[in-house]
Order: sequence, then structure tokens, then C-alpha cells
Amino acid sequence: MDENKGIRVKPTFLFFALHLLLFTLAKCDSSFPPQVNYLIDCGSSHPTQLTDGRTFKSDRETTSLLATAEDVQISADSSLSPSIPSSLLPLYQTARVFQEESTYSFYLSKTGRLWVRLYFFPLSNPSRNLTSAVFSVQTNHHVLLHEFSVRNNDSPVFKEYLVNVSDSRFSLKFMPKRNSFAFINAIEIVSAPDNLISDSATALSSLGEFKGLLTSALEVSYRINVGGPTITPDNDTLSRTWETDGSYNIFPQGSEAFSVSSKSVKYPHTGVTPLIAPNLVYASVVHMKNAKFMQPNFNLSWMVNVERSYSYLIRMHFCDIVSKSLNQLYFNVYINGIEGVLALNLSSQTKALATAFYQDFVLDASDITNGSILVQVGPTNLLPGTGDAILNGIEVMKISNVADSLDGLFSVDGKYKGPNSTTMAMEILAYVGLALAVSTMLLIVIVCIIRWKKRPQGLGNHNRFSSWLLPIHSPMSMSSKSSCRSSTTSSSHTSKKRGHFVTPQGPERFFPFSELRKATNNFDEKRVIGVGGFGKVYLGTLKDGTKVAIKRGSGSSEQGMNEFRTELEMLSKLRHRHLVSLMGFCDENSEMVLVYEYMANGPFRSHLYGFDLPCLSWQKRLEICIGAARGLYYLHTGAAQSITHRDVKTTNILLDENYVAKVSDFGLSKAVPEKGQVSTAVKGSFGYLDPEYYRSEQLTQKSDIYSFGVVLFEVLCARPVICPTRPTEEINLAEWAKKQHRRGMLREAIDPRIVATINPQSLTVFVQVSEKCLADCGVDRPSMGDVLWHLEHALRLQEAPSGIDELRM
Repeated sequence: MDENKGIRVKPTFLFFALHLLLFTLAKCDSSFPPQVNYLIDCGSSHPTQLTDGRTFKSDRETTSLLATAEDVQISADSSLSPSIPSSLLPLYQTARVFQEESTYSFYLSKTGRLWVRLYFFPLSNPSRNLTSAVFSVQTNHHVLLHEFSVRNNDSPVFKEYLVNVSDSRFSLKFMPKRNSFAFINAIEIVSAPDNLISDSATALSSLGEFKGLLTSALEVSYRINVGGPTITPDNDTLSRTWETDGSYNIFPQGSEAFSVSSKSVKYPHTGVTPLIAPNLVYASVVHMKNAKFMQPNFNLSWMVNVERSYSYLIRMHFCDIVSKSLNQLYFNVYINGIEGVLALNLSSQTKALATAFYQDFVLDASDITNGSILVQVGPTNLLPGTGDAILNGIEVMKISNVADSLDGLFSVDGKYKGPNSTTMAMEILAYVGLALAVSTMLLIVIVCIIRWKKRPQGLGNHNRFSSWLLPIHSPMSMSSKSSCRSSTTSSSHTSKKRGHFVTPQGPERFFPFSELRKATNNFDEKRVIGVGGFGKVYLGTLKDGTKVAIKRGSGSSEQGMNEFRTELEMLSKLRHRHLVSLMGFCDENSEMVLVYEYMANGPFRSHLYGFDLPCLSWQKRLEICIGAARGLYYLHTGAAQSITHRDVKTTNILLDENYVAKVSDFGLSKAVPEKGQVSTAVKGSFGYLDPEYYRSEQLTQKSDIYSFGVVLFEVLCARPVICPTRPTEEINLAEWAKKQHRRGMLREAIDPRIVATINPQSLTVFVQVSEKCLADCGVDRPSMGDVLWHLEHALRLQEAPSGIDELRM
């Protein structure tokens, strides 16, 4: 062979070899053969193969993995629920039942992250009622489920976890509650890629870095393909399911879905691979409808329901498939109103269009006040661009707590790790500090008594004991007993804190914090009767036995301080039978506390749905709506200044012991001219928020009218105003109710408990004024006086002696 010829390679071959190498690398990135792969179809006598190609082994093949004293295999004796996906149906046809504590032990050829996927369905069987099972499930170090049960025999329950394992043995323990049993339909214990979840993420609370994800267990709460179809396990390398975003998009009328071929999606050389998310996620997107013409304060918004007491990892997937060139798309990212990224430019991150990118955020439990997470993207005004915003996918994962649990505060050893146990050492230190403080105070008192006994005689009013507690050079004049009391009182109100707060003019009194602490049994959690954006509300009992509602905020929040001042200043000037009365306040040190009259029957919402309370009649609901309307009418026209409440909703309408309605929570209220407007930042509650105010940032009285219109339909239909679990058309109650009315099908939306008792004429008047309140433009909405008149008219028609005809709407 010619030596020179032996080392010569044609350019065509080099080109082909390079492409083959790149193809091979890409193929490796998109495939993941798990080294740990235990798939068990519990209760089955034979292997089960799914349509996605995975094979689940039978009980007979996995006997060596299970240690149990007594277990039973059962199978369904009838057809299963149609809600079960057909591809997973075989896994829910059998189950294994454990009478005693039972443990699966798995040998791991590779440590690291594991998927733990559990399938539960209480299939019908004459030998066992699986809906009565109560049990816990835990791993070596983490509690996955605590006293768990499946009460609904119509829908399966699928639980998916990520745990990091450092031992070669991994245990999954099923622990029935006393006198009960446990069951499981199928189990997956499968390796997850090491780089799927890193140890750190962006901390939203401090906008710093959160570390510790590797030592935490995670539970997948939501995995959403935004703008695209459902992705089933056979289309995801890691056998994940991605659901559509329709039920979570709370403002669909402002959004638009767009998609491209999945083949056009590119992955960068490092960081993001198809294992992070399949290209089908990045090939679909939701962006702003008519972005060039939308108001700059418009955001795309998705809401999911979560548990309040946990922190959450939120992964957002982005891929710019809407831009025509680089550096044209800048947008902001918000989670629960907290700015996660300002002016995100995907071009600077990926250096190319249609290229996958993701970012992880951690939302602290303290930032989840209403049991939901709101994910938003919106255009920025800081940089030039299209004025658009996009989102391709969302993943929400619960992070294990201080007890290494994903369900409660009991650890794997059965010990309670709640506040009482974790703060014991701090409480001991606090008691020691308190003892030292008391000793110091006693010493000061003794010194003062000695000075009192040695006081000079014949100095008139300066001989008062109080004068000896004042600074030596105090300029205070005490010419009379009354002036002394007045000055002392004034000082106690204004010197506690601050210099930024003016004592209100009115009958409210200052409550020492020690008195409020005693009234609430040291702010006992058992006394919490409500939670809002400002803080928790406690039931308190004063020295004279008077019951009061005590709202305690946090002095560390500037927003909280603004709401505290606003509510205190507003309520000190307002007096009306249908407004909650403010009895006093406390602003010692960093504490911000407001004391109100106690409303024995709580929020109006609690009597409409979600609580086991007696159903309110249609007549009583009308009376409550009229009371609330009178309170709002007074705010708009009867006060010294016309005031817009800005947060009208059923949780802010409280009921006393006689079910008299009173409007509460004035922390967002603002003085607005009766026929004018005020430019201000948008604030309020989703579902009740006036869209005109949301777009223009111009607040008017008609914003309250819109919110009250939503309240009226909520009263009629007895369901949440935003319900992500309903079909897309029904998520927003106000929009759905209006559509149902126009179709002549409103009867289907009305609370079935009262629909037959409503006078048709009363209903007609009520629905007409409710719909007018929801007019798109504020000028087309009625005044609160007009709303009040129509509601009173609806009540008179309901009380009329004529019989109730069949409802035809």
C-alpha cells in the first residue's frame, strides 16, 4: 500500500463521518436506558405490557422484593371507570392489599435520582372496599404519603416523586393505619438522569440562589405542555405525561397558541437536552394575542392549586418559535406577583431561534397565601421589542419539608417535626431572656422607689411618681392632672414606633400588644379564623369578655405597612351599619395589628360552597347582597370622600350573628372622585378584577361595580369564580354565566339546591343587573345606587305572595 495513499481521506468521507458523529451524540441525548428499572403490576398473575412498550412484571416475578406478613391479590369484578386512560387501563385492573406493614426492597445498581411512581385506584371487589383504606407510604428517609386514602372510585390517583438515594438498597414501605389496610395497583422505581434537577435554583423570596434540591424529595404536582397537546409516556423518553394548559390559563381571551414542527426545535450544546423536556414541549407555545395592540400591563397568566405549607420548585420552559430574528423578544417573568426575571432575552441565552431553554425557581411556603401559584409572563417597557411574551411549558414540584415529608409533619420515625418541636430550643432561650428582662425591670422599679422616698418636698405636681420616671430635663409641663393624662396618652400612641404614622381621629383605641397576645392565647393557631394578603385573623376575647377579630400583619413588609395605614385611616373615618367596625389597633415595635368587631358567621363565601354549613335560601342571599350593596353605596357616595373599595369579593363580605352583611378589608381602598378616575397600579383579586382597570390602570368606582357583578353570579351559582379544574369554557364563572344566559341555559349554572325556589321574575331582575355590572366598558355599567334598587326590587318580587312558576331561562 502506498504510504501517502494510506493517510489520505476524501473530504466527502469527513463530512459524512462528522454528521454520523453528531447524529450519534444527538441520539444519545434523546435516549436514556435506566440502570434501575423496576416495573410491577401489583396483584397481577402475569406480566403486563403497555402500548408504550414498557412491561410490568407480575407478583409472582417480584415475590423476592416484598416482605409482608399478610397480603391479598384482588382484581376488578366489573368494568373500570372511563376516566382511566386506555393505555394505562391494564395497571388498574388488579391490586395488592396489605393487612400489616409491608416493605418492598429494591437493589440499586446505580445510586442517585429515582422516579417513584405509584398507581392507586379503589377498584370494585366484593372482598375489599378499597375506598375505606387509610395508610402511609414512606421510603428509607422520606414520607411520601401520610394517612392517605382514595375516596373517589371514579378516578385513578397517580403519584410521582423524585428522590435522591445514596444507598444500594431502596425501601418502599406501606403502613396501614390501625384497624385499616393498604393497597397499591402498580409501582415504578426507575433511574432518572443525574442532570435532570440540579442542586440550586433561583430563590424568589430573596431573588438569590436556593440550594438543597439534591437532598430534598420532590413530588410532581403539575407538568403542563403550554399551547400544545397532551404528551403521553410513549412520546417522552422518561415516560412522563404532559397535560394541556387549557384548564389553567385564566385569561385565554388574551392568549394565542402557536406551534411548529418538532423537528425544527434545536437543543444547545450544554445544559438542555430532550431529557429535560421532549421537543414536543418546545414546539408549541402560547403568546399574546395581537401583541402589538395590547396594553403594556397585560400578562399571560396560569394558575395552579397547591398546598400552602410547602415550598415549590417551578420550572418554566421557553423556546422562541415566534420571532423572525434575534433580540426582538424581551419579557418579564412573575410568580405569585414576585418578579423572577426582568427583561428575559432568550436570544442572549440560546444564541439562536427555536432553541430550548428552561429556568428553575423556588417559591417559599410563606409566599403562598391563598393556596395557589400564579405563573405570569408579560412584555417589558424597558427595552424595545415586539411587546410579546411566551411560555412553552410549566412544571411544578412540591419540596419536602423539615420532617423530610411530602405529606404532613411526621418523619419516617413517627416523630412530629412541627413548630412545637423545632422551636423548643428557641423558646428556652426566649424564656431566659424574658427572665433577665424581668429582673432588670424589677431593679429599675426598686431604684425608682428609693428615689421616690428621697424626693424633695413642697414641689407641687412635680412630686408625682410619674415625674420621677421621666428624663431629668424633660420639657413636659404638667399643670393639671388632665393635661398629664392627655400627654401620656398621646405619647403612648405616637412614640411606639415611628414618625411615619398619624394616630387616627375616632373612637378606636390603642391596644397594648401584650393584651392582644393574651386575648388570642399567644396567637394560637387554633384561633385562626381567616388568612389574607395582610396576615392571619384570630378570634380574640378581651378582658370584659367581648369577642373580637384580630388581624395581625408583618412589620417587615412595606406593602403590609401600606395596607395597614390605609385600612386604619379609612375605617377611622367611616361609620355604617354595613361596614365592619374597627375597634382599635396596635403598632408596637414591628407589630401591625388591627382589632375589629367579631362577625360570628364569617365570610359570605363559606355559606355558598366548600363548607358543611346550612344552605342559604334565595331570599337570605338577596338580603345579604343588599346589605353589601348598601355598604358599597355608602363608600361611593356617603363618605366625606368618595372611596373605591378595590377588592370586592365574597370573602370580604362578612356576616354577623344575625346574618347582617358587612363589607370588610379596606387595605387596598382608594379615594376616587365620584365621576372621575385615578391612575394607579393594578391591585385586586383574580376573577373579580375589572378587565378595563387591568388594561388601563385607571381606577374608577365602576371597578367595584364589575367586581360586585362577579359576586352576584357567585351567589347565584355557588361555585368559585375561577375554577381551573372545570372545562375550559367554565373556568371563569362570570364569562360562563353570561354565555349560559344568552344561550337560554342559565338554569344549568344555578345552585341546584335553590333553583326550584326562585321566583322567575326575581331571577330575571337579578340576572339583568348582574350582567350589566359586567359590561366591558365602565361607562356602560350601572351605579351602585342603581344596583341596590334592582336588588331590592328582586327581593320584593321574591317575597311576593304569587306562586313560583317553572324556571324558564
